[in-house]
Amino acid sequence: MLELATMSLSESVKTRALELGFDLVGITTAEPIGADDTAYLQRWLNAGYAAGMEYMHRNIAKRINPAALMEGARSVICTAIAYGPIPDDEQAGLLSSSEYMGWIADFALYEDYHVFMKNKLRALADSIGELLNGRRRQCRICVDSAPLAERSLARRAGLGFIGRNHMLTNTHLGSQILLGQIVTDIALEPDAPAETACQACDKCIGACPTGALSADGDFDSAKCISYLTIEHKGDIDGDLAGRIGNRLFGCDECTLACPYTQNAPAAQNAELRFHPEWRPMMLAEILEWPPEQFEECFADSTVKRLGPERFKRNARICLQNCRDM
Repeated sequence: MLELATMSLSESVKTRALELGFDLVGITTAEPIGADDTAYLQRWLNAGYAAGMEYMHRNIAKRINPAALMEGARSVICTAIAYGPIPDDEQAGLLSSSEYMGWIADFALYEDYHVFMKNKLRALADSIGELLNGRRRQCRICVDSAPLAERSLARRAGLGFIGRNHMLTNTHLGSQILLGQIVTDIALEPDAPAETACQACDKCIGACPTGALSADGDFDSAKCISYLTIEHKGDIDGDLAGRIGNRLFGCDECTLACPYTQNAPAAQNAELRFHPEWRPMMLAEILEWPPEQFEECFADSTVKRLGPERFKRNARICLQNCRDM
């Protein structure tokens, strides 16, 4: 276990993170998340709001306690990269751009952020080794790859607050941000937690097309268009299918409705490749794609995890909705 907790080391780590292209960086301890967050998670799971995401019910002890992920863990370095807002000329006309067009959510218009952020975090971990003059240190890199309450930890590290849309929200960058963490055995100086700044705003709740968000703070994944079009593996029937509109993969409504997102600067990370050719997409053409065309089109995208059959499922729903408009 390393005993090198100094302000200069912590500041050097954060400076290096910003040099690598992260928009936000903060540090928190590897202690368990707060009692309120833990209680909410358990209540959310017990209510069935995780829908078909069975993995959310596993590894609860690790999810609420970063130290359970790695022996000797002392600190969590929390990072974020902004991916929005997309310029207005790209955003215009979500449901009216064309009666035969499908829409991919903002975050998925970039190269696979999991790969991109893991590479950046590895570079940061290597830099920590250099700062320690090669002395042994342990680091575990996490980008949606470990049972970790990443939003709670990011809030505790000062990156932002958890808004009513249940997204981590930064008052400067809004809620269109991607998160990554390094769990390490180095004892670093923790940052102060961020304070909630939603005030009386509930615009995200009203913007949700399916009512997945509620004023009492609940979030029902089974109604969420992002869940339905990305995580859900079966058919999508009835009223929910109709409310998907022409959203082919994911949904941006609750993040775009946030005033902090609306006032945020455009994404600055030029290294994160943007694919404008993925928006919009011809729905009828997608239904004719052979599997290899899907794999080729989305080779470096988060969309590829969906697979060609579920992508076509979504396209059929979107096409029917366009015809019904």
